[in-house]
Amino acid sequence: MIGPELESRSSATQSLCPECLGRIPARMVIKGRDVYMEKTCPDHGKSSTLVWRGLPLLSDWITPKIPYSNPAPNTTVKRGCPFDCGLCVDHRQQTCTALMEITLRCNLKCPYCFADAGLNESADPDLGIIRGWYQTLLSSGRACNVQLSGGEPTMRDDLADIVALGRSMGFKFIQLNTNGLRIAQDRNYPANLKLAGLSSVFLQFDGTEDRIYKKLRGRELLKVKLDAIRNCGEVDLGVVLVPTLVPGLNTDDIGNIIRFASENLSVVRGIHFQPVSYFGRYPQMPSDEQRLTLPELMELIQTQTSGAIRIENFRPPGCENSMCSFHGNFVLMPDGNLTPLTRFHPHNRGLSMEKAENGANKAREFVSRNWSSCSKQSRSAGDSAVSLGYWDTLLERSRTHLLCISAMAFQDVWNVDLERLKDCCIHVVSGHGSVVPFCAYNLTSSTGHSLYRGQSV
Repeated sequence: MIGPELESRSSATQSLCPECLGRIPARMVIKGRDVYMEKTCPDHGKSSTLVWRGLPLLSDWITPKIPYSNPAPNTTVKRGCPFDCGLCVDHRQQTCTALMEITLRCNLKCPYCFADAGLNESADPDLGIIRGWYQTLLSSGRACNVQLSGGEPTMRDDLADIVALGRSMGFKFIQLNTNGLRIAQDRNYPANLKLAGLSSVFLQFDGTEDRIYKKLRGRELLKVKLDAIRNCGEVDLGVVLVPTLVPGLNTDDIGNIIRFASENLSVVRGIHFQPVSYFGRYPQMPSDEQRLTLPELMELIQTQTSGAIRIENFRPPGCENSMCSFHGNFVLMPDGNLTPLTRFHPHNRGLSMEKAENGANKAREFVSRNWSSCSKQSRSAGDSAVSLGYWDTLLERSRTHLLCISAMAFQDVWNVDLERLKDCCIHVVSGHGSVVPFCAYNLTSSTGHSLYRGQSV
């Protein structure tokens, strides 16, 4: 006989057909500790995909929020979610971070690429168009965090001008999403970006061994990554490591990535793990073994750090949907140990619901404060704090030796949940100036067809 937590039960939601992208009913079916999405298209049949595997139980993890009511939607509802993104009145969260794809050119041809970059020869948007994108974001009433993305943004020689333009229009946190090649090759390049107002570098960093880059990016890149981090450190430009995690390829290197980050906290501000999603250049239906769910990632972190970081040190997001991400903050102490500042208390989650916009505000402020540079002056003060008592040392080093570890599980066409999509706070400014949730923008059918990317008005 099994306990209540192992009984099979289900709940209704909506999803899309992997073949025709039509909206169809779906069910989240709980089987023991695992959760599957099951759905049936009347034209293309049934599909089932894993969305949650292991502990904590999804029922304990889910944290409801009071939805945000958009007072000024940019589009009207005609066909319903996810076909009227803009954002529409049905969307339940503000923009926390907005991605602007300033080029589709790229200097790598990675087997895994959500943008399928490097194949499109379309011209880069000029500064006038990009000014309009910034203005679109301001029209929502807030200068949100901005990430300049692509393609590979450093292919543009006017990247510093794009950063400076955003800062002049009131955007206080601008981050560069990059593979690091140009930053590694030109030591003056990050200095020019920092001078223009760049806040942070979101660096593709898939592991600590070249075998990983050879398989995942097509060439050995470890030295490039190390040189890019060094060059950013020389100008006090904070770096967030961004590993794309592919089961059986680099999931055995998670602990090494965390150790590397801990040893380079003068530059590295955090790690943002991204379990692979099957869209863009890789729109193929994965098996359960090819999925890496959030609880499995937390367990791998615990195992590969020998319990120095534990599953209970991670919390659900306050901004996006609970199934989308986790985060934890850790202080590197003088003895080399990581002390957790976060802890998950599942039994306290239902006491009060926070407004979704409050979570978005906190997320924006946290990223802006902790993913930017940490000045050498404050860091040297933190290093001298070893003579203080434990709690004073912890407080001081939380300002100078903080490691943020987070993960984001993007949705693909097999596991897309429209309830999750409505809670999204990571948005893309499309080429036409509309604002689209990241997973809706990058979603591709099993044949590679997109809802938004590359589509005409």
